[in-house]
Amino acid sequence: MNVDDLSWQARYHGGVYPRMVRTLLDLGQLELLIRAAQERGDWNCAQAAARELCAAGEFERALTLVDPFTDIGWRAAEWLTAEIMIRRGEGDEALAMVRPDAAELGDGHVCARYAELLSKAGRVEEAIDVLTPHLGESWLRSRLVEVTEGQRRDDRVLDVLTQEAERMERTESAACERCGQSCCGASRTDRWDVLLLMSRVLERAGRTDEAVEVLRAEMASGRRHPVNFPEYYAQLLARLGLIEELEALAATEHRSAFDVYAKALEDAGRACEAESLLREGIETHDHPKDRVALMHLLVRQGRIDEAVETGRPTFDYYDGGNLLHWALELLVDDGRPGRALELLEGLTGAYVEGHPDQVLRLRLWLLGEAGRCTEGISQATALNEREPGKWDTALARLLELDGRLEAALALLRSSTQYSAYLDLAHMLIRHGRPAEAIASIPAIAEKRAAAERREREAAERRRQNDPWAVAGEFSPEPPF
Repeated sequence: MNVDDLSWQARYHGGVYPRMVRTLLDLGQLELLIRAAQERGDWNCAQAAARELCAAGEFERALTLVDPFTDIGWRAAEWLTAEIMIRRGEGDEALAMVRPDAAELGDGHVCARYAELLSKAGRVEEAIDVLTPHLGESWLRSRLVEVTEGQRRDDRVLDVLTQEAERMERTESAACERCGQSCCGASRTDRWDVLLLMSRVLERAGRTDEAVEVLRAEMASGRRHPVNFPEYYAQLLARLGLIEELEALAATEHRSAFDVYAKALEDAGRACEAESLLREGIETHDHPKDRVALMHLLVRQGRIDEAVETGRPTFDYYDGGNLLHWALELLVDDGRPGRALELLEGLTGAYVEGHPDQVLRLRLWLLGEAGRCTEGISQATALNEREPGKWDTALARLLELDGRLEAALALLRSSTQYSAYLDLAHMLIRHGRPAEAIASIPAIAEKRAAAERREREAAERRRQNDPWAVAGEFSPEPPF
């Protein structure tokens, strides 16, 4: 275990990745994760297990688990150690241990983490002070709102955000004066973001009229807005039950507010009106969001076939907005994989022609869901013979469904397909073999070495295929 390997794990989700850790915790496999942290040096396992121990009041075990990572200088472990100490009632000592020095106070990431710990220790005013110099960055403005939630400092947060909005307004006005025209650059986008955050804080403080007025006034200014601004305004109106105002907004901001208005009508017991509204919107605009909203409404009513038909016009879309996968999943979840297979096999058009491998994978999946494993295994085996390794995961799944678990596991263990080890681990977990699942995942150092080797090989292939690439790596112009 070393810092370089842990940095690689954090960046590329190597080792036991977070979603699998969560699955194992949900299955009660805390002790297995502790062993993986100790024996494999897996930070994802250590972090999740330490927090679980901390939640159970086992602070000493949590600290002992994290200590080896702290000893090698892994900063994330230092932060977690401080978090555990705060939970144990040692807030002052914890904060002193991780307090940023003068240079680190210029690093937004360090300040965000330190502010979070300050808030956990009940020192919210200090958390606000730490973040205030960084409010020029949108993600840190959001972090300010997050770390102060439920801490009874909403008035202070509003003061800070109001000053930031005023500063941005002055900056924007000065820029417009210099260029002689209305500007629509980053400063205005940032100011809109601040207004959204102010509205959010006002709403959580119970000052809902003011929360609405902040956004209402900006919408009434006549200035153009990014899509998320009217969308958030629409969602706020829906939460507060201001249906008439939401209707007026939807009439002028169709893309951002129309589906929110329809859902608000449904929630108010006016589902028939919502459905009619969405169908009219599709007829007029045919915007993908309207189809998605109508499909959701129909699914909530158990009208699966109508939902599928609503998505059908998108099944020919080459890429974005294609609702085919969702429609197939709806039919499978409804217990009709055979119908899903018929739908897939009857398709023609740009998507089917442009994505033959994806269509084949969908077909193999549906054959398994329909219980036609023998047919699927035969097809996947033939595909694998033409393209060795490419269809291993699909074939393994069909073997598993056919009751041939050990054959499926053997195939995945020997596979050269990049993601096969993940499918192997999940398959072992599904069959109650979590320790084997952890053991099947390559160690972080091993996975990192393999990834770096692939990068070198890819670079070599590029050099072989493009003689100019060699020169380009050493000089700005090709040699003559």
